[in-house]
Amino acid sequence: MTLRLFAATTSQGKLRDFRTAAITHSIIIDPLPALATVPVPEEDGLTFAANAALKAVYYSQFTPGELVLADDSGLEVDALNGAPGVRSARFAADADEVQDGEAGTDERNNQLLLRRLAGVAAERRTARYRCVLAAARDGVVLHSAEGTVEGRILDKPRGTGGFGYDPLFFLPELARTMAELDLETKHGLSHRGRAIVALLAKMGA
Repeated sequence: MTLRLFAATTSQGKLRDFRTAAITHSIIIDPLPALATVPVPEEDGLTFAANAALKAVYYSQFTPGELVLADDSGLEVDALNGAPGVRSARFAADADEVQDGEAGTDERNNQLLLRRLAGVAAERRTARYRCVLAAARDGVVLHSAEGTVEGRILDKPRGTGGFGYDPLFFLPELARTMAELDLETKHGLSHRGRAIVALLAKMGA
């Protein structure tokens, strides 16, 4: 019998990462039914693990008997003491630093990151993407896992693929940013892909 998980996310990028990583395990990952109609919980955890568990527990109560997958993920920059961390998606909004030309959320976040790292030497711009996943059923977390990928933050964006901080996240071993990778290569090393593989291993899938 094929195992199905319902992902508590409306992000097509996240769903694509999860589904691609799950293909070899014969796992079906679908978006949580009617997710758009469910009130969003307050993500007030101080860690990725806390927020992933909070969301998995919350959303699993809207789909009784089913396994619900939730993630919390983001960028940790060493020179910024781990920021933006759990606030990665809301980095610029938190700072309320909107500059001319910063139309979209991703662009605003990336421009703020560049301002915060202005003057920081390349060798000190080390960073990682981190993703923590939690799978819950009926309000109880049954499994959790995480995945990371190490890189460095550039001083200007490169590439048009991906989303979030991908145009600034440089992978030294490939000499490309996440936004310059083809989908197959990106999925093979992404933090979400690594997290879902680790989670499925714990589930015996």
